Amino acid sequence: MDASNKMVRYGLKKAFGYIERDPEENLPKLMDWVDRYAPEGDKGFPMQRAAFRRVIEDPGCAMHKLMYRVFTETDKDVLKAMFENFILNGNLVGWPRQEELRERYNCNIPWAILLDPTSACNLHCTGCWAAEYGNKLNLTFDEIDSIITQGKELGVYIYIYTGGEPLVRKDDLIALCRKHNDCQFLCFTNGTLLDESFADSMLSVRNFIPAISVEGFESATDGRRGPGTYGKVVEAMSLLKRKKLPFGISCCYTSQNFESISSGEYFDQMVEWGASFVWYFHYMPIGNDAAPELLPTPKQRELMYHRIRQARREKPIFAMDFQNDGEFVGGCIAGGRRYFHINANGDCDPCVFIHYSNANIRDMGLLDVLRSPLFMAYHDGQPFNGNHLMPCPMLENPDKLRGMVEKTGARSTDLQSPESVEHLCDKCQEYAQSWASAAQRLWQGPCREKAAGHRPAV
Repeated sequence: MDASNKMVRYGLKKAFGYIERDPEENLPKLMDWVDRYAPEGDKGFPMQRAAFRRVIEDPGCAMHKLMYRVFTETDKDVLKAMFENFILNGNLVGWPRQEELRERYNCNIPWAILLDPTSACNLHCTGCWAAEYGNKLNLTFDEIDSIITQGKELGVYIYIYTGGEPLVRKDDLIALCRKHNDCQFLCFTNGTLLDESFADSMLSVRNFIPAISVEGFESATDGRRGPGTYGKVVEAMSLLKRKKLPFGISCCYTSQNFESISSGEYFDQMVEWGASFVWYFHYMPIGNDAAPELLPTPKQRELMYHRIRQARREKPIFAMDFQNDGEFVGGCIAGGRRYFHINANGDCDPCVFIHYSNANIRDMGLLDVLRSPLFMAYHDGQPFNGNHLMPCPMLENPDKLRGMVEKTGARSTDLQSPESVEHLCDKCQEYAQSWASAAQRLWQGPCREKAAGHRPAV
């Protein structure tokens, strides 16, 4: 770490200490210090910092209420680790390093890496893409350790576990958190394995945040994930709230459940559970046995677009829509542009939803993965559509994915039932055409929120 980074870390950590005494009074002072130490120009996240300051200075704003809820309801040591690992390392320190290497190697360098510690899962959820991999694959502790070590050399300090069910590997995940205590770890989990012992381990390491999968209320969740799942998940969230541990929720919206999981009642319920954020994921027709009828209709997707934006204005929980928020990150973020995915077999997919690859982490280093044929096709082709409400090369621009896979000779990484790119893209063709007119109207509309920059917000 160079001297300037050490000074940034010292100054901001000192400023962060003020917040413990009086968050309402001292948060503006923290922003003064962030502004003071942030890199000059675009590398210093000026738009994002300005947005945070507006939130801090507006007590009536829903995000203001969320910010102070997080600062008053989160364990102080966990909060400090989040600040240092996510804000400092993951953004103010990590981002300039990523930018330097993007320019040097003329390839994508990610902001975050998603990886599957295991393909095993204790549930069998309807329509789960992870189930396509089978349940006997694992990345070893040493392999995950190597991925993180290499990632930090590239300026990557954000690691997100998917699966399978990552908590099948509880002990290894905690050991990795402890070894790489300068990184922020997130985890998509069904929540049923979250118990008191693991919560205490989370308090001990301080840098692990779960996003718990919930499909809505009890009938919808148990209908997809199995009887009794909802009750276990609610119990897990109650435990985390009691321990003052931050967590979020992950929701997959389909043609069948979009109404309930986008309702004001459901947002209020998530806030009551204690969640700080919610990820909304559009159903993807992945796999030979996928059900295209679960794809939301254009009308349903447009309603999701408006309801999530309304929730950001009115509810003290941060809602993100993986498909409809392309306008805030400049379109598709996959292929290493902002993230990529490593499955439990070591295959490096450009996206958690697109299972084709030329690269395996067991055969090459991270930088070589990012310069492999399919990843470079992503780099050279992004954005795949000038309308960032149609960001995906599969769902909204299927000819783009078909062309990239054919050109690079990428193979399916689905070891159970390999799906041809033609079969996958054919399922998306009608959907892409039907969504195009709504996407164009929203993109050109006077009420459309304008993007704050082509990067994740700090």
